[in-house]
Amino acid sequence: MQFSNSPFPPSVSAGCKIGVDGGGSKTEFILLDLANNVIVRHRAAGSNPSVAGPEAARQIVADALYALRARAPAPVAHTLLCMAGARAFWKEFALTLEGLGHVTVFDDARPVLELATNGVPGLVLHSGTGSFVAARAPDNSIHYAGGLGWRFGDPGSAYDLGRRALARGLLELQGWAPASRIGPMLCGHAGLDDAAALTRFFYHHAEPNKQIAALAPAVLRLTEEGDHTAHQLVLESTGELLDLAMKVVEKLFPGIPLDALPTGLSGPILTHRVVVEALSSRCSLRFAPLDQPPIEGVRRLLARR
Repeated sequence: MQFSNSPFPPSVSAGCKIGVDGGGSKTEFILLDLANNVIVRHRAAGSNPSVAGPEAARQIVADALYALRARAPAPVAHTLLCMAGARAFWKEFALTLEGLGHVTVFDDARPVLELATNGVPGLVLHSGTGSFVAARAPDNSIHYAGGLGWRFGDPGSAYDLGRRALARGLLELQGWAPASRIGPMLCGHAGLDDAAALTRFFYHHAEPNKQIAALAPAVLRLTEEGDHTAHQLVLESTGELLDLAMKVVEKLFPGIPLDALPTGLSGPILTHRVVVEALSSRCSLRFAPLDQPPIEGVRRLLARR
């Protein structure tokens, strides 16, 4: 998937700016004054239409946008939406907005790519509820790989890690896999003590994707505490995302030494010490864990309009 690299129209009148980073678990908003200082921050529920539903996603974002506009000390000249979910959905939504200046729609990859490469060729691996790889090629074109959503995998994501832990833990509780701390962790999470009850719990839950993704922090904690099975699950999940990143590198950056290519790692899973060490041992990419949230990437994009 490729999209335009021209972030804004050549001329936008002076005024306040609103930036949005919309993901599956949360949506963050900022309001900038005429000097690009952040004057209001706001956080709302997740706005990925594939997770929250189309109507809820629209309402979450629209309500916050108009609330920020009401607090702006000057008219809003530009609004930047960096959103998870189908870009066509958000472009259609943008056409319904009024009084928010020129509205630009980007994928949610653009802010973390901005943080990782500062506008030069390079790439970023991101893991949240879902995962993706984004890259800026030497010709300045922007590319996006993965981000297929929780139903289709997204290796290295919180959902994928939780799904792997759930599958392993259920087999342990059935007696078909060697015991580890994964099984008891699942029982503690759901307050249940057998495989059949756990299966019903996750299948019948109103938001199974969120429940499964919520297992990821516990898996990382078990990894830190030395559980071999948890460690292997983390390596397998994040390793598949690295495999995707290497395909992107081979296609977009032929002949460029890997250790000369800026490569960011974004999100609490990929920036975890164990994961950084494991990925670094597999290739010579120069990984740089990002310590700033995606909304800071949105702010930078707005500031260099």
